[in-house]
Amino acid sequence: MNNFNFHNPTQIIFGRDRLNELVNYIPSKAKVLITYGGGSVEKNGTLQKVRNALSNNYFREFGGIEPNPRFETLMKAVELIKKENIDFLLAVGGGSVMDGTKFISLAAKYNGDPEEILYHSFKPADLKEAMPFGTVVTLPATGSEMNAAAVISYKESKYAVICPLTFPRFSFLDPALTFTLPKTQVANGVIDTFVHVMEQYLTFPVDARFQDRTAEGILQTLVEIGRKTMDNPTDYVLRANLVWNSTMALNGLIGAGVPQDWTTHMIGHELTAFFGIDHAKTLAVILPALLQVRYEQKKEKLIQYAERVWKIENGTDEFKADQAIRKTREFFESLDVKTRLTDYNISSSDFDKIIQGLKEKHLTELSETREVTLEVSRHILENAF
Repeated sequence: MNNFNFHNPTQIIFGRDRLNELVNYIPSKAKVLITYGGGSVEKNGTLQKVRNALSNNYFREFGGIEPNPRFETLMKAVELIKKENIDFLLAVGGGSVMDGTKFISLAAKYNGDPEEILYHSFKPADLKEAMPFGTVVTLPATGSEMNAAAVISYKESKYAVICPLTFPRFSFLDPALTFTLPKTQVANGVIDTFVHVMEQYLTFPVDARFQDRTAEGILQTLVEIGRKTMDNPTDYVLRANLVWNSTMALNGLIGAGVPQDWTTHMIGHELTAFFGIDHAKTLAVILPALLQVRYEQKKEKLIQYAERVWKIENGTDEFKADQAIRKTREFFESLDVKTRLTDYNISSSDFDKIIQGLKEKHLTELSETREVTLEVSRHILENAF
């Protein structure tokens, strides 16, 4: 197991009908800005529950944060914060709202040009402060409710913003708040969570047994409940397991002390930025192709994944690894998600744009071994047909 530091300060409040407890976690004199996305939290009553819980606080609202939160939109929230002297943020929504709120919390306290936060062109010491914030989760997928990472869209690119100042102070996880999600969003959440785990788990062995077993447990659970929770949206037990697995997949626990490979996410971000494909759907396309291209480098863990997650115990090592990749693709497709670039009308003529996007962000040495060059990334795209 590799050396690591682990720190996660986010308090989780999990369970049904607990939004009335918000008053216990937000200072009574705080001026709160509630951030949210489209109208779903209004229609399903979640926003009204939050308003009721904050009835004794001064609060304002900022809606319209996009599914891939845009820099320009988030800067409007920063303007409102300064105008109204807001001192606490509350994100009500899924990963995009939480990600956007993290960026808002940094930009509102940053003395330089906020674009520098996207480009990482500041000195680390310049990020000295972020506004405190909490979250109310309505979509299990990204794990943003218990980590310090965000992805922000600007122009035709997506930028990862990771800062230890942007851990939420608290997050409310009520599985019942996710009951009204469309099937496609539930499927996206299952796949996003699955790939988060895979990118921390399916690299090369370092004898991190707790991390491996925990990762495998999350993967097995997603396989067991993925389709069931889509088809039975008000089954609390199923949805509670999805919500908690999504949170645990990316809060740092299973990634501590192990090599990680975020190539699938990096290429997937380019597909979303240029072609508007749902984030999780890009992951379902890229991961099986990446496993084929990086077969030899990942073979030992592929065999372990085959045996422990898919229970493929007979046959040669090559058979087990091949079947594991096939099972992964079939699992995504069992959730009604397509797994080929051609399903999204993307052709080889589009590859130059994607590769250029990776190059501009200096994503030229990806993977757990930094061996995924732009040429290898192109090969992964070629195998995604």
